[in-house]
Amino acid sequence: MRNNLWSICFFSLFTAFSIAQEAPVSSQYSFTLDEAIEFALENSYQSINARRDVAKALKQKWETTATGLPQISAAIDYQNQLKQPVSLIPGEFTGGEPGTFVPVVFGTKEQLSATATLSQLLFDGSYLVGLEAAKSFLQYTNDSQEKALLNVRESVINAYGSVLVSNESVKILENNKTALEKNYEERKKIFENGLAEEEDVEQLQITLLQITNQLNNAQRLSKIALQMFNLTIGIDVDSNTVLSDNLDNLTIKNVDTSVGLKPFVIENNVDYRLGYLLTEQRRLELKLEKSKALPTLSAFVNYGTQANSNSFTFLDNEQRWFQSSILGVSLNIPIFSSLGRSARTQQARIAFEQANTSFTEVQQQIQLQYNSTVSDYQLSLETYETSKQNLALAERIENKNQIKYTEGLASSFELRQAQLQLYSVQQEVLQAMLTIINNKAKLESIQNTPNN
Repeated sequence: MRNNLWSICFFSLFTAFSIAQEAPVSSQYSFTLDEAIEFALENSYQSINARRDVAKALKQKWETTATGLPQISAAIDYQNQLKQPVSLIPGEFTGGEPGTFVPVVFGTKEQLSATATLSQLLFDGSYLVGLEAAKSFLQYTNDSQEKALLNVRESVINAYGSVLVSNESVKILENNKTALEKNYEERKKIFENGLAEEEDVEQLQITLLQITNQLNNAQRLSKIALQMFNLTIGIDVDSNTVLSDNLDNLTIKNVDTSVGLKPFVIENNVDYRLGYLLTEQRRLELKLEKSKALPTLSAFVNYGTQANSNSFTFLDNEQRWFQSSILGVSLNIPIFSSLGRSARTQQARIAFEQANTSFTEVQQQIQLQYNSTVSDYQLSLETYETSKQNLALAERIENKNQIKYTEGLASSFELRQAQLQLYSVQQEVLQAMLTIINNKAKLESIQNTPNN
């Protein structure tokens, strides 16, 4: 009996250990903001696909280059004439009567040939333009990748700040709830002793219920914000991630009163470079249409062998093979296209002019976006300073009303109004801090600060 008991205990422990070993362990991460940005630039889904776009552009460039390099092709042809064609020749050719015809079959029933051809493009204006366009497209893809990485960086900063603000909001609401619960319990006891009105307790209860709901919602939003951050940097949304930066320090780090005083170099903006490359693409399309009026020159040389037989004897040693070889040069000169080529050239010229006009508009939009973002950032700094002052005032007002309420000099309604005002200002401060962080990140993306 004792041995059976020990066996059961051992089996239970072994099973529990095995299950614990097989249970998936949630991934754990810890990031400062700079570490999170560096990690996301390498591992986020957007960054990975941006690198793939560059890799595709490199392959496309080589594809274009390869069309002007030597090309080798081979062909093997087998023919079996199931019913050979019959030709009629005059009868007198074979000693027959004039005016009669004799049916004759020419050639053999089966034929096998193998040919290898080497071709080389000697001159083609379209090919030269294609090489230039491939290089321009590669540059466009590289700049697009840079823009994608800037977007990743900005998204990580926004997500990181949102998590910190959500966590801080939960802490503030927990402190507020603790203080309210204390007030509520004290006032409830005073009411039960007949020294306070029931309305005083009810006013505190209303505020406590509201704060409880806000706290529950803030806790849910905090989890969602962390999952959004995990998604942004490219890890599983349910990973256990710890953010080691402090919201106050991060806000101070992003306060820059010199913003707007420095000159804006629009050429550093990625959208400016992308807009320029789009006009360059239209220019090359115009150049391509013009190049189609130029002649093309190519050369080729081939070598082939052929065998003929009335049955499949091509693998026999006695089979006779006949060799052939050709060297050729081809010059294609476009002469007249009924003005079709001219019409295509004019279309390309109009598209190029449209691209230049659009590029001018893009430059104005970028400048306006910069001015607007600078204004928003400066407003966020002013709002942050104002909200800090308002928080200090709201804390004093709430504290005074607490004292007055305790001494019977203020009503429960006045205390509740002071408390709600304090809670509202607390959230305004957090939102102001997040706005500073987000606006600074947006401004840095426009200026392309991380890459300059």
